[in-house]
Amino acid sequence: MATLTSPDQPTQVPQLGDARSGKLAANLAAFGRALRRAGVPVDAARIALAQQAVTLVGVASRADMAAALQAVLVSRAQDREVFDELFDVFFRDPQLANKLLAQMLPRAEGQAEPPRQRPRVREALQPPKAQPTPDDKAEQPVDLDAAMTASRVQRLKAADFNQLSASEYRLVERLVQDIALALPSVAGRRLRVGSRGARIHWARTLRQSARTGGDLAQLARLQRRRQVLPLLVLVDVSGSMERYARLLLAFLHAATARVRVDGQQLRLRRDVFAFGTRLTDLTPAFALADTDAMLVQAGRSITDFAGGTQLGESLATLRQRHARRLVGRRTLVLIVSDGLDTGEPAQLAQELAWLKHHTRRLLWLNPLLRFGGYQPTARGAAVLHQACDGMLAVHNITQLQQLAGAIARLLKQ
Repeated sequence: MATLTSPDQPTQVPQLGDARSGKLAANLAAFGRALRRAGVPVDAARIALAQQAVTLVGVASRADMAAALQAVLVSRAQDREVFDELFDVFFRDPQLANKLLAQMLPRAEGQAEPPRQRPRVREALQPPKAQPTPDDKAEQPVDLDAAMTASRVQRLKAADFNQLSASEYRLVERLVQDIALALPSVAGRRLRVGSRGARIHWARTLRQSARTGGDLAQLARLQRRRQVLPLLVLVDVSGSMERYARLLLAFLHAATARVRVDGQQLRLRRDVFAFGTRLTDLTPAFALADTDAMLVQAGRSITDFAGGTQLGESLATLRQRHARRLVGRRTLVLIVSDGLDTGEPAQLAQELAWLKHHTRRLLWLNPLLRFGGYQPTARGAAVLHQACDGMLAVHNITQLQQLAGAIARLLKQ
């Protein structure tokens, strides 16, 4: 039986997110956390924008609500399908709810197949596992942990970074930090005591002769010290490189922290920049010892993450403001990018010519080499391919493990 209200009495309209009238605000926060578990970059600011967007469009139209949430929560095209699947589950599409309910009932003949979900969505929908107490750990039997079997390790080594699920991505992010990058060394200008040097160390030789009554029993020699080439890294953080940028930054931070030369651990001179629509200096962030702290600091410094690519303008900024980072013509420069540049090819060619003239080698690390028969036909990629001394693949763990040997072969040419 319907309830009649007086025309003079105002109708009580429940406020969106009011705990006395509903739980939409809590559901939006839970929805944002599920997106984050599925690998979609969602922070507290985006969740707050989502609540404001729903307040503006209302909940009368499900399509309008989905469009508003997608506009503020999704910034990458590849995350839209993940958003659609999670939205359908969280905000109760009746048809999908019936299909999900049918999965829990006994299977009968002629039953329709349940809808397939992406691995990222399935992992995001699973509730987090409770941490066992010390008593529970003592009572649990010790079983063989087959989570990292040899077959899975081999699969992850060959898996493209862009095709990993959320849990695999976090696992690979830890694995790449254990890969060593033994950069080639060259003879430096400074000398040290050695056994096969071209010059004689007269001071040491005379001190040794004083111990033997003036007889020259052995000639001490001086040989040139071995040192690693200075390293300058330019990492593309545009939208097409977003899935690779974080992994490659973690890899470069751990692999180039210290290098072994002549049996000694030496600190490498490295300068790291991120480029998208502008150039960002990440060298202070790379000075941090912890890789996770470096990634946090880098995320705060980069303001054009997941934007466009303007490599020509970024190189112009490098030439104008940071030219002294290049040590003579000895610096090894690594450009990590897919080459999908949106700037002017003429400016890019001019800046690459200047950069190549002031470096020892200019190498292009391209994740698009994962495609068989890849050809750099885009305008920016064609210019970059013509200017660089070599192009190397960095799209999975196996390629990162082979990177040191590939760089050494290119330096010998």
